[in-house]
Parts: sequence; C-alpha cells; structure tokens
Amino acid sequence: MREPPFPRAVLFDLLTALLDSWTVWNAAAGSEAQGSAWRTEYLRLTYGCGAYVPYEQLVRAAARTTGLPDSVSETLEERWLELPVWSGAQEVLDALQGRTKLAVVTNCSARLGTFAAGRLRTRWDCVVTAEEAGYYKPDPRPYRLALARMDVSPRDAAFVAGSGYDLFGTSAVGLRTYWHNRIGLARPAGAPSADFESATLDGLIPWLEGPGS
Repeated sequence: MREPPFPRAVLFDLLTALLDSWTVWNAAAGSEAQGSAWRTEYLRLTYGCGAYVPYEQLVRAAARTTGLPDSVSETLEERWLELPVWSGAQEVLDALQGRTKLAVVTNCSARLGTFAAGRLRTRWDCVVTAEEAGYYKPDPRPYRLALARMDVSPRDAAFVAGSGYDLFGTSAVGLRTYWHNRIGLARPAGAPSADFESATLDGLIPWLEGPGS
C-alpha cells in the first residue's frame, strides 16, 4: 500500500517549537544568562522525570538549583499569557489548518498548557499535556495519547520538536520529526538525529510534502 501523500496529523511541541518561552523565562529570571540556566535545568528535570509530578514543582526546583529565588516561578506564571509566538509559526499553522489534523503535545500542567495553546489562533484537534498523560516527554505515552485521541497511527503522522529531548520519544513511537531548533540547542547525548532540522519553520510544509510523507 502506498504511503499517503500528506500526513493525517501533525503534532507540535508547544513551549519551544511554536512559542518563544525562552524570552519569558529570561525576563522572569532577570537576565538572559540566568533565564537560560534556569530553563536548561528545567528541561533536564522534566525530560528525565518520567512519571508526572506537578509542573510548577519542577520549575521551582530548577530555580533553586540555579540559585534563583522561588519568586521567579511566580513571576513566570504571571507572565504566562505573554508567551510570544515564534515568527512564522502562525502562518504555518494557518496553512496546515484543514489540510491535516493539528495537535499539541507539551510538558506542562493541563491548566498552563491550555493557556499556552490559546496563544495561537488555531483550532486544535487535540491538546495533550504531561499532566493528562501522567508522564513527561520523552516517555512515549504523551505522544501515543495524542495519536489515539485523533485515531491516527504514527506512520501517518509527523512531529515538530522544539527540544532535542523530544527525539528520544518520537523515535520510540515511530514519528518522523522536524526539529525547529530556533536557538541552536545542542542535540542531547545519545539522542537520535531528527529527520529534518532547521532554525525556522520555513521548511516544514515542503518537508511534509516531500518523499516519504
């Protein structure tokens, strides 16, 4: 049987692939250097956590580890609705809307995930958070929950990652992955390569339309 010409669903990481959460973390921390250290530690904790513990708890733990006060976590939540949309993200989603199912798979609480997904003017077919799945990415369960809700198999879908840690999970599930590596993050040790990596989303639709899609 021939592969479909275009994936039936495209799943997105939210807080790094579509939204510029780095800017808000930096502002809450007081500087780019402190914000980067804090968010990098948070990513390490969440992607190494496995079974879900409260997202806010991990954010505070990362702050303490990097020498920041608990108040920065409160400031981050207060500024959550200011999360900027990466340039080109809304345009890509608009072009995909109606052509394929669109989903979010994000490592945060259900409440904050809903708020963040609302930063984009998109009719999501599915929004899955780590809290709902009971596990943080890159455990396969969040990705599989989104696929199950949309009744789409991994081979008929694609994933847009924002962090290299997603590559562990998408590889385990069998999802082709476009890594929108906007800020030039290093690929984590042992992580598989992405099927396509770019600093922008400009190549996403051509990649989805290309051979093997």
